[in-house]
Amino acid sequence: MRGNDHQQSDMYSYLSPEERVRANHPLRAIRAMADEALTNMSKRFDTMYARTGRPSIPPEKLLRAQLIQMLYSIRSERLLVEEIDYSMLFRWFVGMNLDEPVWDATVFTKNRNRLLEGDVAREFLCEVIAQAQNKGLTSDEHFTVDGTLLEAWASLKSFQSKDKKSGPPDDPGNPTVDFHGEKRSNDTHESTTDADALLARKGHGKEAKLSYNGNLLTENRNGLIMNTEVFQANGTAERDAALILLEQIPGDRRVTVGADKAYDTRDFVKECRNMNVTPHVAQNVKRNGGSAVDGRTTRHSGYEVSQRRRQRIEECFGWLKTIALMRKVRHRGIEKVGWIFTFAAAAYNLVRMRNLLARPIGAI
Repeated sequence: MRGNDHQQSDMYSYLSPEERVRANHPLRAIRAMADEALTNMSKRFDTMYARTGRPSIPPEKLLRAQLIQMLYSIRSERLLVEEIDYSMLFRWFVGMNLDEPVWDATVFTKNRNRLLEGDVAREFLCEVIAQAQNKGLTSDEHFTVDGTLLEAWASLKSFQSKDKKSGPPDDPGNPTVDFHGEKRSNDTHESTTDADALLARKGHGKEAKLSYNGNLLTENRNGLIMNTEVFQANGTAERDAALILLEQIPGDRRVTVGADKAYDTRDFVKECRNMNVTPHVAQNVKRNGGSAVDGRTTRHSGYEVSQRRRQRIEECFGWLKTIALMRKVRHRGIEKVGWIFTFAAAAYNLVRMRNLLARPIGAI
């Protein structure tokens, strides 16, 4: 029997958003872990806001909304606010009632900028990592480092000479100039919209783009992100950031670090050993002078294990670039780019931890 096409006519609903979200929904576990981290950060939030004046958007709701944007690949904050307005699932995750008015997009952005000025993303990542450590999901001895290029939110048209950063009087903004055949470098040119972004390319034959260098430190047990660093793409940023990430590992016990051939340099390997770190770096035998890693390291079975496990870091970069939309960052300035990159790493950990904890006991 064909059913009748009834239109919405009920005025009242007696179901709360909590009842509308099914018990086994993936966001339930993610919100529980996020809420635990935000609760531990409450004292930090108290120091960021004045005791008097008009109440702002709660920072907890701002960060939950930012998580929704990354988990569901929402391309802009204006679209994020719009989807929170009509999505019951998103309202539940953020912590809003069904009849509660949603914020204006500009109000959301201005309140979010207060969090960008502080080291909130780093603390949130640390709280998430602490939960993973308490659940036995991380390793404290074996790590992997790697870096990738993050395309900056700046056009090549803005990459102009440092001596003359504006177009001719009859061509304001320089919209029609042809750069083909002109030699440009980071020494002589600079972006007028994002001065921290540098011209870089992924390899020989690839096009050069204004970019940042995003770096990760992951542990080798389950591939969780332990730390992040964003540097200018200056050519040596990956190795420089890796040494900083390794230096920040807590404790004084000897650890191992896996890395690809780009890290097989004598300076990097020597500095790792000075920091009590065993460099399980892939050998670059075609390098002038040969590989900096010899049989003293490669003969151990742990070296082969590190080379297999280090490939998991590519899964992190893949998720950050495709799901969290970090392929082309929508913030300008190295501090803001670093903030959003770190927060995206925390979002990845929440998803990864949820999947790990959902497995049967003994499968992790």
